[in-house]
Amino acid sequence: MPIYEYISKSPDDTDSSCRICAKGFELRRPIDREALTNCPLCKNPVKKVISRVNTPKVTKPFSTSDAKKAGFQVLEKRCDGSFEKM
Repeated sequence: MPIYEYISKSPDDTDSSCRICAKGFELRRPIDREALTNCPLCKNPVKKVISRVNTPKVTKPFSTSDAKKAGFQVLEKRCDGSFEKM
């Protein structure tokens, strides 16, 4: 199930919204359900926020053997400016 983020439609109006929707909250919901329109606690209007995308980070460069296993063609530059297949 994906995680959706919601925040109050009027973050400046902290009197009418609860502390949860004023700061924003995450909610796990099935894809086939419609987006929330109201906060589950205080029933004030909320909007869905576009979240950051989490991508894996490669901490070390691939070795030649790892690159070949992944299906890449490895080339090495020669002194004359040409490339040779490894």
